[in-house]
Amino acid sequence: MRRRGAGEPHPSGLFGSALLLAATCAVVCAVLAAAPGASAAPALPGSSSAAAADGSLIMVLDSSGSMAGPDGSGHTRIAAARTAIGSVVDALPDGYPTGLRVYGAGRTHGCDDTSLAQPVTALDRAAVKSAVAAVRPEGDTPTALALTRAAADLPAAGRRTLLLVSDGASDCGTPKPCQVAARLADDDRSPTGLRIDTVGFQVAGDARSELECVARAGHGAYYDAPDAAALTRELVRAAQLSAEAYRLEGARTTGGASPGKAAPIAPGQYLDTIGPGETRWYAATLDALATDDLSATAVPQPGVPVDYGDGIELRLSAAGGYGATCDTQSRHFGQDEGAMTLTGAVSRIPDRDHGGGCGRAGRYLLSVHRTSAAASDPSRWPIELRFEREAPLPAGTVPAAARTDYGPPPAPLTGAPRDRAGGTGFNDATPLTTGVWRDRLLPAQLRYYKVHVGWGQQLSYTAEFANAPVLDGSAAGASTFVVTRAYAPDRLPVTGASDAHDDRMYDGSPASVGVGTVPVSWTNRWVDGGPAQAVHRAGDYWIAVGLGPDAAQLARDTAVGVVLRVQVTGEELTGPQYRAPALAGAARTGGGSAGSTGRSGDRPAGGTATVDRAAGSGPGGITGTDMIAAGTGGAAALAGVSVAALVQRTRNRTDRGGI
Repeated sequence: MRRRGAGEPHPSGLFGSALLLAATCAVVCAVLAAAPGASAAPALPGSSSAAAADGSLIMVLDSSGSMAGPDGSGHTRIAAARTAIGSVVDALPDGYPTGLRVYGAGRTHGCDDTSLAQPVTALDRAAVKSAVAAVRPEGDTPTALALTRAAADLPAAGRRTLLLVSDGASDCGTPKPCQVAARLADDDRSPTGLRIDTVGFQVAGDARSELECVARAGHGAYYDAPDAAALTRELVRAAQLSAEAYRLEGARTTGGASPGKAAPIAPGQYLDTIGPGETRWYAATLDALATDDLSATAVPQPGVPVDYGDGIELRLSAAGGYGATCDTQSRHFGQDEGAMTLTGAVSRIPDRDHGGGCGRAGRYLLSVHRTSAAASDPSRWPIELRFEREAPLPAGTVPAAARTDYGPPPAPLTGAPRDRAGGTGFNDATPLTTGVWRDRLLPAQLRYYKVHVGWGQQLSYTAEFANAPVLDGSAAGASTFVVTRAYAPDRLPVTGASDAHDDRMYDGSPASVGVGTVPVSWTNRWVDGGPAQAVHRAGDYWIAVGLGPDAAQLARDTAVGVVLRVQVTGEELTGPQYRAPALAGAARTGGGSAGSTGRSGDRPAGGTATVDRAAGSGPGGITGTDMIAAGTGGAAALAGVSVAALVQRTRNRTDRGGI
């Protein structure tokens, strides 16, 4: 797989100097070395069993006669499968609905030989282990029938995953397993769909091709397991991705196929789906005073085939024949390793005199368009829409000046990290405070965290990946990527203001990504472009950290360790007003004590997110000629406040896509 821009170090180095990089890597390598990397590591603090209500998994085990053969390590293949399945259930969250179906274990011959060894119920580790221990391989390989029965074994609702493990091709004629997988996937009309993953245990030729075809047709991933250790590693990865999938929340809606059929939405959260090439339309009634932010989070099956330009494109415009375009944003993968969650957002920010095409009260249209290459996975994507409305400031309130300055970087934080598992998405993001935290990421996985950032404060963090053992025989120069994104309280993607970079190549050697924001100021919303505009509201800011899908072909351990150094600096103010006092009891944070964070840098390897605002019809951005700051309850000129104080420094930066 290729990734644009990967492989070229940024001239500034990881933290701006080689010396600091060496010191940081020494610390990171030490703390990550202490992190569990085994195939079935125990859950980290912060892990949740909420997955039990959101998904289900059935493992389908080939128990045909060939599984009684040697695995090359002095054991049989079925013995290796028993060990691997035991590791899977040990790693799954408590209560996660899990079952086991086998085929080829009942009799010597028979193409109807499949049975449900353990029903799909709340996880019973002992029962699953007992069921697989009783399997005696001896029969044929009716893979297609086993797939059909297994899909029926799963609950009708929620995210459903079928995990097939086989050491050979089907020998039971038609229908072919790939045809069955395509039919099962196409017949599933649930919002999250059916996913079929396959693991090939010491397979080649036609057997591997068949399993790859089943995974592709089933909107899943193929994992190759050349030995017993790989079988355990890949089974655990696939099962954990199922259990730790994005937790969707919201009221069901169906976007219109045209502006005239736009689905009405009010402030809140909604769920829809979108297919390749489709555009979904939604209608919102906006007043002339509030700031309105509308986001869309697309949740494709992780790791399925995508291309660079695949993604979502958002547009917010005033309704009517000549409706002005208020805001647009595109979020594309910018890589072809595999799909990951994407989030984009658009805003309607009234200008200071509440005029212009986007400053009036009325009906507005949000469109979400999905771009998709011909060879990309065609399954429908769930999309989670969020509509946030921010009330205007009270009449007569004068907000503080815009803050576009990042300032001197905080000193790198030292200290032992604390284990904390991130959430699956925005809805269950793990709360963090200033400090050092440690987590683990699977290939194609994103972890989410949230950090409170108050008025006048700014967020800086790094996600540091240290040395990871790589597989023997990995292709020379094999690599993937690591990525991070920050989001403002309304899920607005935040462009970093520091020298840190949010996307870089990863080949198992130390790598670091990060984001530093400007201080939070209400007036930032009027700054055109750059890193300030999204940072206009106090509250919980989200951090997403991801590992590329091709890490499955690179990393020897099931998951890759990451250390997050999170710091919120500056005194938290009581509000957005000019000369607001510090919040009672709030202490200024910063420096090199617990809570400070370093800066990271490398050449980005991601795609591009573009933000366009219609000239004269958007928020009326602050420029070098603006001389006022205004409360939306009533314009108030700031006599004596210079332009330099209002807009302290502007730094343009491209907001790169990818997640």
